[in-house]
Amino acid sequence: MKRLPSIKQLQYLLALHEHQHFGRAADACYIGQSTLSAAIANLEETMNAQLLERDHKTFIFTPLGEDVVRQARYIIEQCEELTDFARHQGKPMTGPFRLGCIPTIAPFVLSEVMALCRERYPDLQLLLREDTSDNSLHALAEGRLDMVLLALPYETGALHTEVLGQDSFKLVLHKDWLDRGFQNDISQWPDESIFLLEREHCLTNHAVKACELEDSRKVNPFFATSLHTLTQMVNNKLGVTFMPQMAINSGLLDGTELISQAPSAAGAYRDIGVAWRPTSTKARSYRMMATLIAEVLQQKCAEH
Repeated sequence: MKRLPSIKQLQYLLALHEHQHFGRAADACYIGQSTLSAAIANLEETMNAQLLERDHKTFIFTPLGEDVVRQARYIIEQCEELTDFARHQGKPMTGPFRLGCIPTIAPFVLSEVMALCRERYPDLQLLLREDTSDNSLHALAEGRLDMVLLALPYETGALHTEVLGQDSFKLVLHKDWLDRGFQNDISQWPDESIFLLEREHCLTNHAVKACELEDSRKVNPFFATSLHTLTQMVNNKLGVTFMPQMAINSGLLDGTELISQAPSAAGAYRDIGVAWRPTSTKARSYRMMATLIAEVLQQKCAEH
C-alpha cells in the first residue's frame, strides 16, 4: 500500500505556514517544537520532496511547498466538511456556518439574518465575522469562512458569486443645504464638497462609479472611517455624501437634520451578493442561505 501523508502532518504544515515560526506553530498545535519539526521532516520524506529551505534558525517555503500548502488546505477543508456531514446525517443548514460580511452591510442586515436562521433552522449555528472584502475573501479561500456577504462587482478569483439584490445610493445632505445647488449636475458642485469612506471600504469605489464621481476635485481628501462618522460630518455641515439605501432604511439618519434624495446619476446602486468556494460540498446549504439573505435584502433595500 502506498505511503500517504497523515491529516495531522498536513495540519502541522498549515500551522507552520500560518505562523511562519516553529515555536509559535507548535504552541498553536499544543505540541513541542521538536515534535512539529520531526512531523514536517517525515512529511517531506513521505512526499520525497523539499517543502522548506532551512538555514540555521530560519526557513522559507519552497515554491513546491507553497503548492502543497494550498492542496493541504483543500484536503483539510474536505475532511472537516466530511466530519460535519456525518455528524449531522447529511442534513443541510445544520451545525456551524461561518458567514463573513463587510462593514457597510453587516450592521444593517445581519440581525435579521440571524433571527430568520433561528426561526427556520434551529440546528444551525451561525457564526459571524465582520471584515473588509479582501480579508473576508482571503479567509473564504483558505476555508476559514463558508460564505461572504459583500458588494459586487469585486475581484473574487475562482470563487463562485451570486448577486442577491441591489442597494441604491442616495445623496445625503443637511436640510439647510437644499438651496446650494446639489440638485444640479455634479460638475457644478463645489470642489471638495463630497465626503466618502476610506479607500479600503469598497463602498467608496462603488459610490464613485455608480454616482459618476470621476472628477476627483469634488471629493474631499479627508475620508471617514465608518458610515456613522460620515453621518456626523455631514450633519455638521462639512459637506454632502452618498449612502446606501439599506443604511438609511435602518435608521442611520434618525436623530439628525439630514435628508436623502435621489442622485442626478441614473442607476446609482451597488449589487449585493455572496461568494463561496465552488469546490465545497455544502452547496445546498449555501444556496439556502443565499435565498434567506435575499429575502432580508428585499426588505432592507426597498425604496421608501
